[in-house]
Amino acid sequence: MRILHILNHTRRLNGHVHAAVDLACAQVRLGHQVYVASEGGDFDALLQANGIQTLLISHKRKAPSLIKALLALSSYIKKFNIDIVHAHMMTSAVIAFPICKLRRIPLITTVHNEFEKSATLMGLGTRVIAVSDVVGASMRRRGVAPSKLRVVLNGTIGSSRAEGRSEEPKALRSPSILFVGGLHPRKGVPDLFNAFETVHRSFSSAHLYIVGDGPFREEYKKVAATLQSASAITFVGSTRDPYPYMLGADIFVLPSHADPAPLVLSEAREAGCAIVGSSVDGIPQLLEHGEAGLLVPPNDPDALAETLSHLLESPDRIADWRRKSQLRIERLMIERVAKETLEVYHSAIPRAKAVALAT
Repeated sequence: MRILHILNHTRRLNGHVHAAVDLACAQVRLGHQVYVASEGGDFDALLQANGIQTLLISHKRKAPSLIKALLALSSYIKKFNIDIVHAHMMTSAVIAFPICKLRRIPLITTVHNEFEKSATLMGLGTRVIAVSDVVGASMRRRGVAPSKLRVVLNGTIGSSRAEGRSEEPKALRSPSILFVGGLHPRKGVPDLFNAFETVHRSFSSAHLYIVGDGPFREEYKKVAATLQSASAITFVGSTRDPYPYMLGADIFVLPSHADPAPLVLSEAREAGCAIVGSSVDGIPQLLEHGEAGLLVPPNDPDALAETLSHLLESPDRIADWRRKSQLRIERLMIERVAKETLEVYHSAIPRAKAVALAT
């Protein structure tokens, strides 16, 4: 099958980019010809090393740029005889929709950021992939027909991005609590600060590590500096690969207010962390609904502090939840994601063409 993925860019900043890159590389390993059209970025070298041709398409939301993007996409589809176009963000879907209609090619869209109002436009797809059950339910409420909606749970274990990464754990001060993610309100970092302030009164040896960057970095640093526990909070900043921090951490925490299906939980489970996550969006599903990680209500620093304290009271509890993180972890393999996505593609292709592709 000849597959063209279209997304805004291939920079490391966004989880949806990681998911698209992982999927594209996994599809190549399954024997398909894959192309990625975007404005380019950090992952282009990785894509090319995996046999994926990268193509340039502007995503600027101005009429002249959009016209050029439409013409470029049409040219690529014709030149490479594309069977499936897979759009990963709203602008990509809007660009791809008229060309796919004109050329009678199925358009697949993946809803990565359901919390955005523009996510409704992902319903333009012939098939719409939701990255968790909760996202699927939300898209149905937005009017996407159940007949075109499919759920393919995010997973990243075994991805090409992980090849060659360091397996050496970072030396963290134990007991260590780790957060990895973007520094903006959706991730609930202030809740974590408030919870840690409470925890640190009883467990003065505990240390909190914040790995990541974002628009609220300086504000969060100022907030942390006002806390009694300030000396026990380390801002690591952005890092090319946070996995060694996960390997070195005792507890991984994701206190998000909204998170459709965060890839970071796949990585934290792969690293064998004891995990605490908020019971919102796709987080419970990625944690086997509380069997592979502890769940706490979102926007509730007191509940988060109580759960962290419960773990810190006993190293055996942390060890137990480390073991539980491995429960049914095979569901988070990128190969499973790639195979289920291909099933969605086949469901969207006219029967005669699907038979031809299969033979």
